[in-house]
Amino acid sequence: MLYHPDKHRDPELKRQAEQLFNLVHQAYEVLSDPQLRAIYDIYGKRGLDVEGWEVVERKRTPVEIREEFERLQREREERRLQQRTNPKGMISVGVDATDLFDRYEEDYKDLPGGGFPHVEINKMHISQSIEAPLTTTDTAVLSGSLSTHNGNGGGNINLALRRVTSAKGWGEVEFGAGDSHGPLLGMKIFRNLTARCFVTAQCGLQFSSRGVRPGCTTVLARHLDKNTMGYLQWRWGTQSSMNTSIVRDTKTSHFTFAMQLGIPHSFMMMSYQYKFQDDEQTKVKGSIKSGFFGTVVEYGAERKISRHSVLGATVSVGVPQGVSLKIKLNRASQTYFFPIHLTDQLLPSAVFYATVGPLIFYLAIQRLIIRPYVRAQQEQDLEKHRESSASDIARKKQEAESAVLLMQESVRRIIETEESRMGLIILNAWYGKFVTDNSRRHERAKVIDVSVPLQCLVKDSKLILTEATKTGLPGFYDPCVGEEKSLKVLYQFRGVMHQVLSPDGEALRIPKQSHRIDADT
Repeated sequence: MLYHPDKHRDPELKRQAEQLFNLVHQAYEVLSDPQLRAIYDIYGKRGLDVEGWEVVERKRTPVEIREEFERLQREREERRLQQRTNPKGMISVGVDATDLFDRYEEDYKDLPGGGFPHVEINKMHISQSIEAPLTTTDTAVLSGSLSTHNGNGGGNINLALRRVTSAKGWGEVEFGAGDSHGPLLGMKIFRNLTARCFVTAQCGLQFSSRGVRPGCTTVLARHLDKNTMGYLQWRWGTQSSMNTSIVRDTKTSHFTFAMQLGIPHSFMMMSYQYKFQDDEQTKVKGSIKSGFFGTVVEYGAERKISRHSVLGATVSVGVPQGVSLKIKLNRASQTYFFPIHLTDQLLPSAVFYATVGPLIFYLAIQRLIIRPYVRAQQEQDLEKHRESSASDIARKKQEAESAVLLMQESVRRIIETEESRMGLIILNAWYGKFVTDNSRRHERAKVIDVSVPLQCLVKDSKLILTEATKTGLPGFYDPCVGEEKSLKVLYQFRGVMHQVLSPDGEALRIPKQSHRIDADT
């Protein structure tokens, strides 16, 4: 009724009313159609933009519409299938730094520059894989790796063809070749036995100058409860073993217990990881592993340092391995791993420096590099978002200004009615970013006056706003894209002044006694 063109005689107001009335009409067409409304309720406007709804049978339930939407989404993904490769890679650089703690001074007396410890890279490993979707059920995976250790190295290349046979399983055939192991022929099968149990079986034939070496691995897994998995593994071949493990993963922790009997390694292992519920997704972990090879204790932490990067450090102390520091950086689908061997002995000094050194280094990097970089990146992303949405915001602003002009007459009548009953009068209302922190006084407040739109929403001396962003209300628009916003209202009820500051997205109901401004303050 407010935007109906026939209610406005002024030509300019009539033109603005027609534009807003068309938007209301479009919304009415969606909300009055049971099928379109179900789509909008589930997926919003993006659901209405998906092609293919015109061929969908009408009178479907919301569940059927959801299934149909997911089918249309899958078809759209299939059209993009050929463009995806899902690359994954890992670079590992092993560092021998034992000379820092295990050096013998007499060995360096007669050597030039013998006063400096000798640190060297003694091994490296590089691996990379890409996926090439062939059809909706077939995928080719090409992978390769190169390794070197103390001057000797080798490499291999593998091609795997994977087919999804049904919703319950898939199969894979693998071909490989390398300069040290010879050709490889393998097969892998995955199958869901029940809703809570699955099995994987893998077998292979490794051809070499010594003959053919067969191998087989079978894993049976079962959901013990909502967060717990149990695994049984049997491996036959060059390193035969039987392994059982229990893994419990919750929102705040991750626990693993495993036992293995095999040739040449038998061991028992237990690890625990605690997950902090912070923005950086900080995790601390510890583990102990003991077997025929000795005993190893590990502890460490990892933390998200940017949107796509996770940095972690682990200290490993064991007999007879000694002390090592392992640093890992995950950047998107790439992993960079740096194991640093510090000493072959159990030296308290090595354990201390392996623990404190990375912590001090991380705090320095965090303050000097990571935080400034992340802050600059956020500002850059925000600026890009503002630029990309500038035209849309300008259109929303124009629509809001037109709506405010069209509300004037209705607001005048509402105010007269409220004044006659000593009801709710909106004196001033602002929406946007408010600067209340003294440390941010240099920032400029970005607010718009929404007194008229709020007064227009007053009914029977009440104003009720639901739990949603206010940018979609008539007469509102977003004055500061990507920043936190609030709604500040100064109003009068029963002749008494009230004031409230409500965060955007929260429900608001006025008048309320708690908003009252005392006369002596």
